[in-house]
Amino acid sequence: MAKKFNWDELEWEEVAPSIRRKMIWGKHTMIARLELKDGCLVPLHQHENEQLSFIESGTIRFWLGEDKSEVVDVHAGESLIIPPNVPHEALIIGDVVATDTFSPPRQDWIDGDDSYLRDS
Repeated sequence: MAKKFNWDELEWEEVAPSIRRKMIWGKHTMIARLELKDGCLVPLHQHENEQLSFIESGTIRFWLGEDKSEVVDVHAGESLIIPPNVPHEALIIGDVVATDTFSPPRQDWIDGDDSYLRDS
C-alpha cells in the first residue's frame, strides 16, 4: 500500500545541539532531511547501508576510508554516493541542509541507537 508524507508536517528530531533531522522509510529505503550547523564534526563511522547524500546548501567535507586518505568536498547542488561499509567522517562547512537516502533503512537511526551522532 502506498503512503503519502508531507515533510512540513513531520516533527524535527533534535539529535544533537548541531544536528536535527526528519525521516521517512519503507521496507528497502530511508530518506532523511538534515540540518547541520557550521563546524559540526560527524566522527568516523561506517554502516551496512549504501548512502546517497544530496547537499542543498553549505558544504560537507568527507574523509573516506579507514585511514581517511580520500577527501571530498560536496557543495550545494552536488551529491555523493558512499558504498556500504566504507568508513567516513564529515565536517560541516557553513550551515548545511542535506537529504540522505539509505538502502536498506538505517535501523540504528530508527531505534535512536546512533550515539556517534548524538555525541557530535
